[in-house]
Amino acid sequence: MLKENIKSDMKDAMKSGKAFELGVLRMVLASFQAKEKEKRYKMSKDPTISLAQDGQEVTEQELIKASELSDIEVIDVLSSEVKKRKDAILLYEKGGRPELAENEKKEIEVLQKYLPEQLSVDAIRALVQKSITEISARGGPALGGKDMGKIMADLNPKIKGKADGGEVSKIVKELLAK
Repeated sequence: MLKENIKSDMKDAMKSGKAFELGVLRMVLASFQAKEKEKRYKMSKDPTISLAQDGQEVTEQELIKASELSDIEVIDVLSSEVKKRKDAILLYEKGGRPELAENEKKEIEVLQKYLPEQLSVDAIRALVQKSITEISARGGPALGGKDMGKIMADLNPKIKGKADGGEVSKIVKELLAK
């Protein structure tokens, strides 16, 4: 599991004295914990989710186990952390703080190791074009800007963790304009 790999790498970074990497991995593990607590809270408050059997109360241990993040959820958290850093880089560069922007870039490098290989622009274009064709075939007449949501909904499961949503959105808009 991806989360265990990150924990193991954190221990290795601690043993080898890699303070920067250790800090980044601790931060991302804290993000995982926060997401798991949020998930656990939602599970405890949602009456449609029942982990109890035979009318017995659910133990806290069962709730904790049920709220552990899957690899897909871990990738979502990692992608979110990378996006936060990219946004921070833009702000730091705009504010004339290149040293802080550089620090964020280094953090992204550490996080990227745990994300799936990113799709190239050409691969994204091919996926977008395929999606446009499929939706057009099902949707009837030529696509307009209103169909962007349909295309993005079709693409999201295919690109999750493999491409930046903003970049994909830009390519969809570009191809729809043609």
